[in-house]
Amino acid sequence: MGALSITGIKPGSTSLKLTAGKITKTVPITVLSRNLLSYGPASGSGLTATVNSDGSLHVTGTATGQWRGLSWTFPCPVQGTVKLSGTSIAGLSFNIKCLDAKGQQLGDQMNLGNSVMAIPAGTVSLFLNVISTEATPTAKDSDIRIQLESGTTAHDWMRPDNTSLSGGAMN
Repeated sequence: MGALSITGIKPGSTSLKLTAGKITKTVPITVLSRNLLSYGPASGSGLTATVNSDGSLHVTGTATGQWRGLSWTFPCPVQGTVKLSGTSIAGLSFNIKCLDAKGQQLGDQMNLGNSVMAIPAGTVSLFLNVISTEATPTAKDSDIRIQLESGTTAHDWMRPDNTSLSGGAMN
């Protein structure tokens, strides 16, 4: 029996029609983004995030204090090693924390600086933060393209599958 290998070109859904003799079977195919993050509109702690048409985040405002900003929590889509990459913005930090079923942090947080790590056993959700690192926060008006993907190699940024997850304030 032979094997069939299919490589997705871009995210989306289609179907594959297979025929063997008089038997035909249609198989649905879904290609997901390699960007495992989920985020969407959020407002709080002086910052507002909206989603641009390309799926990147646009952050505006002035954080109400250092280590204040925006956050999103979503189910952890993978196990194993992941890489965080993206564009940095002066005065803002982007980090991801792995959470257990009780919402407690497991292991170290992932920052753009320590961008490769193994998802700890027991991780059920991820917590994405966009926070001010400035002692006296300054106004922001920037686009952010951050990506979390399986493996250790950063690829070109890709829109996440979920850009409609409501976020909130990180206090």
